[in-house]
Amino acid sequence: MSASGQPAANAGEWRSYAGDLASTRYSPLDQIHAGNFNTLEVAWRFKTDALGPRPEFLFEGTPLMVNGVVYSTAGTRRAAVALDAATGELLWMHGEREGARGAAAPRQLSGRGLAYWADRREARILYVTPGYRMIALDAKTGVPVHGFGANGVVDLKLDDDQEIDLETGDVGLHATPIVAGDVVIVGAAHRSGGVPRGRRNVKGYVRGFDVRTGKRLWIFHTIPMVGEFGHDTWENESWVYTGNTGVWAQISVDEALGLAYLPVELPTGDYYGGHRPGSGLFGESLVAVDVKTGQRKWHYQFVHHGVWDMDVPCAPILADITVNGRTIKAVAQPTKQAFLYVLDRVTGQPVWPIEERAVPKGDVPGEWYSPTQPFPTKPPAYDRQGLSTDDLIDFTPELRAEAVQLLSKYKSGPLFTPPVVSRIEGPLGTLTLPMNTGGTNWPGGSYDPETHILYVFSQTAVSSMGLVPPDPKTSDMNYVQGSATSGVRRNPGVGGSADAAASPDGRGSSGEGSGGGGLNVRGLPLVKPPYGRITAIDLNKGDIVWQIAHGETPDAIRNHPALKGLNIPRTGRPGYIGTLATKTLLIAGESGFFTTPSGLRGAMLRAYDKASGAEVGAVYLPAPQTGSPMTYMLNGKQYIVLAISGAGYPGELVAFRLPN
Repeated sequence: MSASGQPAANAGEWRSYAGDLASTRYSPLDQIHAGNFNTLEVAWRFKTDALGPRPEFLFEGTPLMVNGVVYSTAGTRRAAVALDAATGELLWMHGEREGARGAAAPRQLSGRGLAYWADRREARILYVTPGYRMIALDAKTGVPVHGFGANGVVDLKLDDDQEIDLETGDVGLHATPIVAGDVVIVGAAHRSGGVPRGRRNVKGYVRGFDVRTGKRLWIFHTIPMVGEFGHDTWENESWVYTGNTGVWAQISVDEALGLAYLPVELPTGDYYGGHRPGSGLFGESLVAVDVKTGQRKWHYQFVHHGVWDMDVPCAPILADITVNGRTIKAVAQPTKQAFLYVLDRVTGQPVWPIEERAVPKGDVPGEWYSPTQPFPTKPPAYDRQGLSTDDLIDFTPELRAEAVQLLSKYKSGPLFTPPVVSRIEGPLGTLTLPMNTGGTNWPGGSYDPETHILYVFSQTAVSSMGLVPPDPKTSDMNYVQGSATSGVRRNPGVGGSADAAASPDGRGSSGEGSGGGGLNVRGLPLVKPPYGRITAIDLNKGDIVWQIAHGETPDAIRNHPALKGLNIPRTGRPGYIGTLATKTLLIAGESGFFTTPSGLRGAMLRAYDKASGAEVGAVYLPAPQTGSPMTYMLNGKQYIVLAISGAGYPGELVAFRLPN
C-alpha cells in the first residue's frame, strides 16, 4: 500500500480505467505475443442484455481487474457488476432506478466504466449514474457504503455553485471518476451542442470529493467567476449565462506532483459563438489543478473561441521523456484536430514550439473570431487536416469528377476554416477534415514508458458545418447547426459534443456502412483512404515512427460495382477505437461489421508489432470493438478483455487467453 491509501500499482492487474492514473493504457505483460496471438481462445464472455429494461448496443466500457475480480458498468441502466476474473461468473450486481431523472439524462447507457479505491481496511467501487449521482459500493459485496454521502450516494446536481433542475438539468457523465489518494474527481458532460436549446446552459464545473465521506472538497469553475483568472476572456458578461465547458473526457493525475489534468470542452454552442465573445477560458484547454484544493496551476488553450466542436476529447497521457538530453515530465494530449500537443506537465510550457498562426476569418453575422490559433511544430499532425481537391476520392476518374462536383457546393479550406450560414445557392456549409468527431475521440491513445512511443488511432472523415437560424420557439440562439436544404440538424442519440455520436440502438459508430462522415459519392466516402489509422509517435524526438491503416476494407467498398476489378489496399475503418500496449504488442479491435476471412459477419481483434506496425496476428470478434481493451494476469494466465457490441448485437465482455 502507498502512504496515500491507494494500492500500489500491480503489473498483473488493471486498477483504473486507462491502466494507471497517467492514462498510458500500457501493461508490461508478455505471455501473449506475436508467436501465439493467433491461438487465443475465448476464456469467458459476459452478456449484458438483462442489465436494464432493454439491451444495450453501444457498450463503451473498459473494465478493471483487482484481486481476481473484474469490475465494470454494463447495460442500459448502467449497472455496476463484479465478475470472477477467471470464469466471468457474476459475483454481484448493483443498479439504480432513476425514473424520470434517468430518462431525461443527457448521458445514458452504461458509460465508460468505474473507479476503484482501497485503504488498509476496505475497498470501494465508485461510479456516476446516468442521472448524475455518484455511488460508492463495497467492492466485496456491491452494497452501498453507508458513510458515503447519503447512504452511499452523492447527488452531483447539488452543491455545484449553480442551480440545476434535479430532474431535467442538462448535465451527466459517461467518463469514470478518477481517484487520487483520498480524493475522487468528477467531471461533467452535456447534450450535443450543435443545436443548443439556448445560449444558457448548465456549466460543466469539476469537483473533488472526499473518497471516504463524499464531502465536497473543492470546485473548479471552468467558466471563471468575477475575480478568478480568465474571467476577462468572457466579453459582454457572457460568462453569466453561457454553459457547457465541461470535462466529459477522462482526467489524468500525477500523484507525485499533486496535479490533476482536466481536458475541457468548448462552451455553448458548438458552431456559433456570437453570444460568447472573447477567447473564452477555459474552453478547449488543458488545465492543471491541485488535486487537494482544485486551484489552477497552469492552463494551455488549444482552440481560442472554438466554433468547430474541437473539444479536448480524451485522457491526457503523462510521459517522462528525454528531449535533446534533457529529461522532461511531459503531458501529451491527443485531439480531434489530430494534433498531439506535448507540454511540460509541471509548468504547462510547450516541449516544442507551438506557434500562433493567422487563420481565416468568417462572415457569420454577430460572430466573434479569434485572429490566430495554436499550431504545434512537433509532432506533425497524425491525420489529414483541411480539405482540398487533393484529398478527394480518386479510385476512378468518374468518381473523382463527381467528388469535385460535390465539393463545389461547399466552402472548404485549411484547418480552422470557420462555419458559414448555409444557403441553397451555396455554400451549403464548410467541409471540415477532421470532422467534429475527430481525428481522435474519447478512446484516446496508449503509451509505452520504456520506449517513449505513443500510439493513437484516428479517423479520416468529412462533415459539413452549416448554420441556420433556429425556430425562436425552440432556441434563442442566433444560429444553430443545420443546412438550407433540410433545416436544423437534429443530433442523434444521447451523446454530446460528438463523443457519443451513435443512436441508442447502436446504429451509429458501430453499425455497418462505408464510413466517411456521411458525405459520399455513390455511397463511397468523399475522401480517399485510409479512413482509420494508427500512428506511432516517438515522444523523445517528436517524430512519427510508423502509420498504418487499421480496420479491414468495409464490404460496401470492397463489393462496390464502380470498383469492380480494382486492387484497393486495406482502407481502414472510421470509428472510435482504443489501443492497448503490452511488452511487445499493440492491440486494437475494429469498428463496424464486415465479412471476415472465415466468411462470418463480425470484426477482428488485431495485434501489431509495436516497433514496426507490422500485423502479427488477428482473432475473430462476433461484433465490433466498442470499448477499449485491457489485460491482466491471473493464476499464471494472461487475459485480454474488451467490450463488443453493434447493430443487432447487444453488448458483452469477451475475455481471451491462450489454450491450456
